[in-house]
Amino acid sequence: MTATNRKIIHIDMDAFYASVEQLDFPELRNKPVAVGGSEERGVISAASYEARKFGVRSAMSGKLAIKKCPELIFVKPRFGRYKEVSNQIRQIFLEYTDLVEPLSLDEAFLDVTVNKKGLKSATLMAEEIRLKIFKTTGLTASAGISINKFLAKIASDYNKPNGQKTIRPEEIIPFLDSLEIKRFFGVGKKTCEKMYHLGIFTGKDLRQKTLDFLENHFGNSGIHFYQLARGISNSAVVPNRLPKSIGAERTFRENFTSIIPLEEKLTDICEEVSSRLQKRNLSGKTITLKIKYSDFNLQTKSITLPYYISNFDLLLDTALELLQQSNLKTSVRLIGVQVSNLNINQKKAGYVQLKFRF
Repeated sequence: MTATNRKIIHIDMDAFYASVEQLDFPELRNKPVAVGGSEERGVISAASYEARKFGVRSAMSGKLAIKKCPELIFVKPRFGRYKEVSNQIRQIFLEYTDLVEPLSLDEAFLDVTVNKKGLKSATLMAEEIRLKIFKTTGLTASAGISINKFLAKIASDYNKPNGQKTIRPEEIIPFLDSLEIKRFFGVGKKTCEKMYHLGIFTGKDLRQKTLDFLENHFGNSGIHFYQLARGISNSAVVPNRLPKSIGAERTFRENFTSIIPLEEKLTDICEEVSSRLQKRNLSGKTITLKIKYSDFNLQTKSITLPYYISNFDLLLDTALELLQQSNLKTSVRLIGVQVSNLNINQKKAGYVQLKFRF
């Protein structure tokens, strides 16, 4: 099967966390809602479309968000509820294909080249899936359809909310040529500024650069950008992608200047991380302590053990040791623990990797 014969759908729920809150609490409907954060501190996890009209976005501080939208309503996240709805949506995906690659609770790739329904049109399939999601959950989703994950993901953002777009093989180059360079994957703020300085503003500008030029200016990423400008991306849809790390963190309502309350917070954090590891039957060797100060400076300290751990007591002891080794510079607003260097390689023998012919 050639890459151009694949049919990939990217489903992206519309303002998922905020939409679930508005669904469950009718008094929040048609109002600007922010999930997470607060007027004083914290970071927003999601914003309703009513809030986005004021410039409120995820990852924005609550303090800045309330300046942009004084009528903003903050609600505490309910991840258990979001996961419950996400599982309902996942079951709908599995009615069509087993090749489902979740990216988060609210988005996933589906390879429907060969599907359980025997449908030939991925565009009509995406419409059917979106309608079924709405009837089942009351929530809307957007979709992108194309020959690979890169194009499908870009397309899903094109007609949001509650819309979809298909990029057919013959439409790929014209579509990418007109696309702003900042919308390409791997082009973050700094890379975008660098491309602007090199006269690269659109996909067409990027496509006109030689591979040598791109490798000279972007190193190993040069070939990546060269291929993306031509719509080339052969990565397969991989179900049950394993994580590289497991972690948790807490932002405090008040800054702490003493190590004693931080030790108490670490107990809850390590308990959560240990639970997540054990649910996935994972353990790790590298433990990282993350400390964010009141001036937003970030400090991390890690240790790699000679053995794998997931046990709560061992994890807490290690995290406490790292904390005691960290000379606090000023008051602390956030602390977190991450476990990486997981025992995934030791588990590979138990997995069967699906093979695709391109």
